[in-house]
Amino acid sequence: MRRLLFAAVILAVAVSASLVVCADEGMWTFDNVPRALISQKYGFDITDQWLEHVRLASARVGDGGSGSFVSPDGLLFTNQHVGRGQVTKLSTPQRDLVKEGFYAPTRQDELKCPDLEVNILVSYEDVTRRVLGAVNASATDTDAAAARRAEMAGIEKECSASTGLKCEVITLYSGGEYWLYRNKKYTDLRLVFAPEEQIAYFGGDYDNFTYPRWNFDITFFRAYENGQPAKTAHYLKWSKAGAGEGELIFTPGYPGSTARLLTVAQIRYQRDAGNPIQMQVLTSRRDALVRYAALGPEQARRASAGRLGLENSIKRLVGQQDGLMNPRIFKKKEDEEAALRAKVAANPEWLKAYAPAWDQIAGAYAGLPAVAKRLAFSNLTPSRLAGMASTIVRYGDQMQRPGAQRYPEFNDARLEGLRFSLFSTAPVYADMEEAQLAAWLEEGRRALGADDPFIKAALNDQAPAALARQVISGTTLADPAARKALVEGGAAAIQASSDPLIALARRVEPVIRELRAWQEEKIQSVEVRAGQKIAEARFAAYGKSAYPDANFNLRLEYGTVLGYEEDTTLVPYKTTFFGLFERAAAFGEKPPFQLPARWRDGRSKLDLATPYNFVYTADTIGGNSGSPVINRDAEICGINFDSNIQKLPNRYMYIDEAEGSRAVGVHSAGIIEGLRKLYGADALVAELLGSGR
Repeated sequence: MRRLLFAAVILAVAVSASLVVCADEGMWTFDNVPRALISQKYGFDITDQWLEHVRLASARVGDGGSGSFVSPDGLLFTNQHVGRGQVTKLSTPQRDLVKEGFYAPTRQDELKCPDLEVNILVSYEDVTRRVLGAVNASATDTDAAAARRAEMAGIEKECSASTGLKCEVITLYSGGEYWLYRNKKYTDLRLVFAPEEQIAYFGGDYDNFTYPRWNFDITFFRAYENGQPAKTAHYLKWSKAGAGEGELIFTPGYPGSTARLLTVAQIRYQRDAGNPIQMQVLTSRRDALVRYAALGPEQARRASAGRLGLENSIKRLVGQQDGLMNPRIFKKKEDEEAALRAKVAANPEWLKAYAPAWDQIAGAYAGLPAVAKRLAFSNLTPSRLAGMASTIVRYGDQMQRPGAQRYPEFNDARLEGLRFSLFSTAPVYADMEEAQLAAWLEEGRRALGADDPFIKAALNDQAPAALARQVISGTTLADPAARKALVEGGAAAIQASSDPLIALARRVEPVIRELRAWQEEKIQSVEVRAGQKIAEARFAAYGKSAYPDANFNLRLEYGTVLGYEEDTTLVPYKTTFFGLFERAAAFGEKPPFQLPARWRDGRSKLDLATPYNFVYTADTIGGNSGSPVINRDAEICGINFDSNIQKLPNRYMYIDEAEGSRAVGVHSAGIIEGLRKLYGADALVAELLGSGR
């Protein structure tokens, strides 16, 4: 696979000096969709009404993915792997919904999720002038950052107070633009349908980021308001025919993170230090869950969602790092930066205003590798309970400060969401919490050394395993009521608490705060102010022909349904149910290629020629999981769930579709075939097809 990846990235088309977007590149904000380009290439004219409808039907799913409303009664469509965490929390030792699947034939049977939040972008507004206008031209980078944060907090608070919506000021173009996004929030979500994980993740890690694929990676929730199904006027209708070869498609969704606009100095840091440290963090956390899962079937059930999520992140990071280690890809990034800097150097005004920015970022990043491991390991987040303890301790400190001086996550406009997460009723497994915390502190001691300030404060002269056992066995934070009492008691109650996990969080908080202050002053404040200058240089040189890096906010991607050539063979745009059963049989149905009994026994019920999975050229990345794949009529013709391995380096640059870079989805026709004939989900199918439920 790695050989194929190198072949793809070596041949990838370089970003041109003019930064004119070619092919099907781009994760576009809804205020800057390249309508003329799409019209010229595909003969489709996107209207304001079409964009508004798609925007209001597209959802950010709080567990880290995308989704869409697909009926007027709040029916929400996403991936099984996006909803897996909630399905795990709804499971019990006696009823493993992840393994067995779930279907609610009536609304009374739908299961309420403990802590899922879904957001819809209702409206947006450019507030760049207001945010940047709050900064004094002579301010230091640190003071400028504080002024920006204060203004952003003020905007969010005003907006939430006047609209009742969830308001967020979003940074785009590395600080070149600031937009106010107003979101409608749903917090009463109920599980309607989830397949067996074995068919949603058929082929396991072997098939992850590959194609052809045969995965039924879908899940349905329903949004409720005031105890009744939400009335969602904007929803995406279902295409019975689904995606056809060569068809223009769109994928509205919430891509998580890209780094295509970073400077060479920033990307070099990622290649040489950031990514290797991140790999150590991910691997350590994954290995802890693997060891815990090996203790028995119940432990394996509890660890499944977290373990699979980490394995997916690790495999994605391997592909991203392979791309950066390829000299040809890195040279393309250097050439792109050199082209912009040459334009700046040729204009005396630009030279004075913008040229120092690149060197300022490089200077800041020169000191980052020495502190990077401390920043990565000085926290308690791998344990859910310990992470909540840290948040509670931080809450007590932050709420004593004026709103404009708090950390952004404690702004007045964001407190409701913070409390919703903290007071979650999701089950807590003390033995898993203990295993995760002990392993994390052990890895931190190995990475940082026993004399590191965080490690000394955390361990308090104890061994990691002993400390983890003491604080987890003695804490009351597994009870949501105990968490709520501390939060509502404020700083005094938190400071006076004798809970051992709170005591641990109190001990390490000064170290965490010191490191955060260092990062904000030495890195973030510099890169935001310098990033703003580079963004202004880019706008001056090229206009707004580029899109901002992804940041888990709504974007629109587009492309075509298209197979590709790999080495000396052709890869078809679609797979069918024929291929699923053939692949299972070829491996003797040995894990991870075994079929759930429902599928094995139901083969004769299916039209095996039905399209099942398919590929397309839209420029997606992690976070787009669950994005609807829609046609010109804004009808669902599939759902995004993965990418192929050729596409993995696209965090740092676009990998051209001609080199086999593809997104992978479940076909709408295959979804209906499976729901109707294997799950007997007639009411759900009727709702999807518009004939009620």
